Amino acid sequence: MAKDKEAFEHVRQVKATYQDTLMAKANVVGVGIGFPTRAGKRLDEFALIVMVSQKLSIEALDPVDVVPPEIDGVLVDVQETGELKAG
Repeated sequence: MAKDKEAFEHVRQVKATYQDTLMAKANVVGVGIGFPTRAGKRLDEFALIVMVSQKLSIEALDPVDVVPPEIDGVLVDVQETGELKAG
């Protein structure tokens, strides 16, 4: 349990440090913390969840807009959500 708390805290700190940088990238509409999925299966580790309006191939993005797969040892999962609007 303490290990999970430490892992979550590390992800929270990475999110706080990099959220503005990630939000400045094209298509990024949100940054959160959650459980990533790989090949349709949920992993049991905390990750940064980067929400994008449209998931594009790396080739279609300007290099500055590519979201890295990992930041400071934290897995990054890019998820397509469409546009987010306050209700």
